[in-house]
This record gives sequence, structure tokens and C-alpha cells, in this order.
Amino acid sequence: MSLMNTEILPFSTTAYKQGEFVDVSDADVRGKWAIFFFYPADFTFVCPTELGDLADYYADLQKLGVEVFSVSTDTHFVHAAWHNSSDTIGKIDYYMLGDANGVITNNFQNMRPGAGLADRATFLVDPDGIIQYIETTCEGVGRSATELMRKVKAAMYVREHPGEVCPAKWEEGENTLKPGLDLVGKI
Repeated sequence: MSLMNTEILPFSTTAYKQGEFVDVSDADVRGKWAIFFFYPADFTFVCPTELGDLADYYADLQKLGVEVFSVSTDTHFVHAAWHNSSDTIGKIDYYMLGDANGVITNNFQNMRPGAGLADRATFLVDPDGIIQYIETTCEGVGRSATELMRKVKAAMYVREHPGEVCPAKWEEGENTLKPGLDLVGKI
């Protein structure tokens, strides 16, 4: 069953954020857009490139009212150690959720069977706690924060403009489509 258009499940965990350990739960997601950015493990190879790329866009996401929660099955202690030992990870200001018990990863049906690791996946959650976007890639393929920004803006636009949709490669300010009989067979 796809999680698209379903409500996120309850969770509670400890995160590392800006030099502190903080408690985070599903209640902290309500009322704002949220990105859950799952990755297999700290101290790996593709993961820091993705997390660093996302860190470069964090201020822009914040201006849009989007919070970012990176998630792996490591503990918040391991996140702190990685943050303090890597220049790339050291620039992260968003939440790094510890999920050693796998509750969050399993809630998003994103646990790699038999491995105890999260798959490389992104979930965009709207202010009502509903999943609006899902992307999963294989172990060796990193994601692009530039493309994620485009998709976040498109999802926000569609939410704010019922009856309109964003075509492929849509960028903010470009034309959208209004689905209807007059468009059938014309695109």
C-alpha cells in the first residue's frame, strides 16, 4: 500500500540540532510543511553529500516555512559525533532524528528488510500531516536538493491553488495547468 496521501503515524524521539539534544514528535510536524530525509547510516559515503547539499538549502526552506528532519537508524549520540567530526555534516542546522528502535523508519515503511537500515528516501508532509511526495532511490544514487526545492514549491502551489496542477519541470512563476475536458488530447 502506498503511503501517498496518508497521515504520518505517531512517533517520539531525540534529535541532535545545533549542538543540543532535543525531543521531537509527530506533534512538532503539525501546522508546517516538513521534509523527512531518510538515509542509511552516519559515517558513510553518499549520505554526507546529500545531507550537505540539503544543508545548503535549509535557510531557503525555512523561509518557505518548511522544517527538515533527517532520519537514520543511528542514535542522536552518533549524529552528534558525526556532526562534530565532519566539515560537511558540521554545517547542518536542521534536525537529525535518532531512530535506533526503527519506529520512524518503519512508520514510513522505509526499513530495509533484514538490514536495520533506512532506505534512501524523501517524504514531503503537508501542514495537516499528510504525505504529499515520496522519492526512494537505490543505495548508490544521491538526491538533489535543487530538485527537492522545486518539488516543494510545486506541492505548495497546488495546495494553495485547488484545481491547478504543475507540469513537468515546472518552476515557480511559470504557467500551470487546469485539468478539464478542454485539455484532453491537447497536451
